[in-house]
Amino acid sequence: MCALDTAVGEVMTGAMICYDREFPESARALMLAGAEIVLTPNACELEINRLSQFRSRALENMTGMAMANYAGPGWGHSVAHDGIAFVDGRSRDTLVVEAGEAEGVYPAVFDLDALRDHRRREAWGDAFRRPAAYRSLTDREVREPFVRVGPDGGPVPGRSRP
Repeated sequence: MCALDTAVGEVMTGAMICYDREFPESARALMLAGAEIVLTPNACELEINRLSQFRSRALENMTGMAMANYAGPGWGHSVAHDGIAFVDGRSRDTLVVEAGEAEGVYPAVFDLDALRDHRRREAWGDAFRRPAAYRSLTDREVREPFVRVGPDGGPVPGRSRP
């Protein structure tokens, strides 16, 4: 996390890597730490499911999300979402920019005043969270089929914990 000094004032910015994108907790932790914009370098194909994950991270955290990817056939699709799901009570697309597969510079311009206003008014993000209601998400042992086994037949460290 860091505060960026920009032309429109300070912007709290977080970063996560492409693998972090696969887990909602990564973006949530950054939002809870104060991130308004999350930057994500990426190194894999960005197909509809991964692009949808990233859109979801913006929506569920009311956070601007920008992801840069390698260019090339089957790659590309760097993307940014502003996290603003509704304007004047109407649903809207959060997409700010999506690149194709070609190399290029694709600016993502975020309306921070609109994002901050949206965060003050809407229910996602941190306003109505009830961590005690879902403590079982962090207080339980990882169970089959999600226990990962290493070459020695034992659990992979960090994957299975009480």
